[in-house]
Order: sequence, then C-alpha cells, then structure tokens
Amino acid sequence: MLSRFLSNDLPRSKVLAVILVAIVVGLALAPFLFPGVKALNVAAKILIFIVLVAAFDLLLGYTGIVSFAHTMFFGIGAYGIAIATTRIGPTWGAIAAGVVGALVLSTLLSLAIGLFSLRVRAIFFAMITLAVAAAFQTLASQLSEWTGGEDGLTFKLPEVLMPSFEPFETEVFGVLIDGRIITYYLLFVVAVVLFLALLRIVNSPFGRVLQAIRENEFRAEAIGYRVVVYRTLSNVLSALFACAAGCMLAIWLRYNGPETSLSFEIMMDCLLIVVIGGMGTLYGAVVGSVLFVVAQSYLQDLLRLASEATASVPVVSALLSPDRWLLWLGVLFVLSVYYFPTGVVGKLRARAAARPPASPPATPVAQRH
Repeated sequence: MLSRFLSNDLPRSKVLAVILVAIVVGLALAPFLFPGVKALNVAAKILIFIVLVAAFDLLLGYTGIVSFAHTMFFGIGAYGIAIATTRIGPTWGAIAAGVVGALVLSTLLSLAIGLFSLRVRAIFFAMITLAVAAAFQTLASQLSEWTGGEDGLTFKLPEVLMPSFEPFETEVFGVLIDGRIITYYLLFVVAVVLFLALLRIVNSPFGRVLQAIRENEFRAEAIGYRVVVYRTLSNVLSALFACAAGCMLAIWLRYNGPETSLSFEIMMDCLLIVVIGGMGTLYGAVVGSVLFVVAQSYLQDLLRLASEATASVPVVSALLSPDRWLLWLGVLFVLSVYYFPTGVVGKLRARAAARPPASPPATPVAQRH
C-alpha cells in the first residue's frame, strides 16, 4: 500500500525512511510541537521550498536541464495571487482566478522558452533563461500600477485564513487555533499532494524517458523519442509546480514583491538545496529543504550562543560572531558536498545498497539427508 502511495519509489534506506517519517510528522504537527511565530514561519518556508526545489529537480536532476528561469515562474505564482486579491478582493474566487491566471501565463512562457531555446546547447539555454528571468524581474519592478513596483503588494485573504479568525474559544493541545494555523495546514496538504504528483510523474514512463535523455540524449533520439518534445514538456511541468509554490508563498505572507519571489538568491538557494539533498531523487528536496532552511533560520542564534560562551577567548568569540553566519553557512555547504558528493539521499541509498544481504539460516545436516 505504501509502495503504491509513493509511486513505487521507496526510500530504499532504513535511515532515510526514518528521517523522512520524522520530517513528515514534524511538519504535520509543527504548530503543536514547535509553538511560536518564528517556528511556524520556518515550517511553512520548508513546505514551500520542498515544492519549489522538487520542481527544479524534475528539470535539473531528472532531465539534465540547467535553467535560471525557475524563480520567474515562482514569482508569477506569487504575483498571480497578489494581483487577483488586490483587484477583486479577499475572496476564494480571487484566489482561484489568481492561481489559474498564473498557471496559464507560466504554461505559455515555459512553452515559448522550451520551443525556442531547448534546441541550443546547454550553456546557451542557461544564459537565455537567466536573461529572461532578469528581464521579468525588471518588468515586475516597473509595472508599479499592477505589481506595486519595488514596494510590492500587501493584500488580504478570506477571513478564515486571516490571523484574527479564531474558530474555537479554547486551546487545542495547548495551542489556540487561528487563521494562521489553518493557512499552514492548507499549505501542508497542498505540498503533500504536489510532491506525490511529482513522484508519480518521475516514476511514470514519461519520467523514465526524461532520465534516458539525461543519461544519453543522442541514444534516446536514436531509439525514437522526440527529445525536444520531452524536454519542453519537462520545462512546462517544472514551471507549473514552481508557479504553485509561488502561490503558496503569497498565501502565507499575504504580501509579494520583486525581492520576495523573484530574487536571484532564491535561485541559488534552490541549487544549494538540490546539491545538499541529492539530484534526481525528489526525496533530496525534502531533506535538503529542511537542512538548509533550518540552518538559514537558526544558525545566527546558535552562533550568538557560541560567541557568548567563548567571550573570554577574543579570537574565537569574534570568529563565532552572528554577523559571520553566511561564512559558516558556506563552510557547512562545503563540508556537505565533500562528505556527501551525491547528496544526503544519494549517500544513504548507496550505503544501504553496499551492505551485503542477510544470509539465510543454515540448514541442519540431518535435514539435508
């Protein structure tokens, strides 16, 4: 049953299975296990990045395409929600219109990029997508009448998703349920559904062809597969899932601006998470997102404690200053690449595969005769 639920793509490692179960349980119970505004924001960011990075892994890890336009579709999804709710009002119809409009625009743009650019060599395609993403970010900043310009758009959502909404007068397991927690669980359900859909895609015949193209494009073409068509469809699917992640971000923040969803830093974060988790696994998006977002959110706090504890040693205290958290984040990334060259998921699966199978119990001599 679990195998069918996961599209026959099991973790294939007991350690990885335990880690994934712990992550799912932790995210499902985050409002109750980790109370507080910051912890809930971190959990919601993890859910958003799981979808965004898994969509990027479909393109990079499964198809072998390097694209820097991924965050453009992420921003389109966020702006779709922001513009629709600003123009129409805080209604479910506005959210639906924003999602549909963003998905349609993402489909058209990704199809155009795929048809006109995927015939060129990999490095040229990457540069084309980088140029398109930069142009779109500039366009979003200049169309201030629609996008709010550099200031962005702040908007309202339906009452049930607003923090002021409190359906229960008493606390549930010590936590007062409000619209913020309801929004979080909406994101959780959407993230689970989208991730399972991606698992289904990569484990379908279509996904197998994508992997064949990644391994040897010319052989796949010789077998009879139209490589350009498959790569274009992969580009479109990746864009649609990235767009959905952008919608999730806008719903959670109730705000969107160029630096919020179109920043090139988000693209770099996606690349880092894919490398840390493991390319071509999808589970790497889950593990990598948790490691990266938690480190990004709490590394400064840990360094502050370490700096205070070593205050008597000036050099060490200065080196552990919270202001140098980016330095230590870079060190952690280098160490993770050194010790996990195929990512955390790839390393755990390789270690599990290298273990010798358990030998069957010996048959007594008397039973042999």
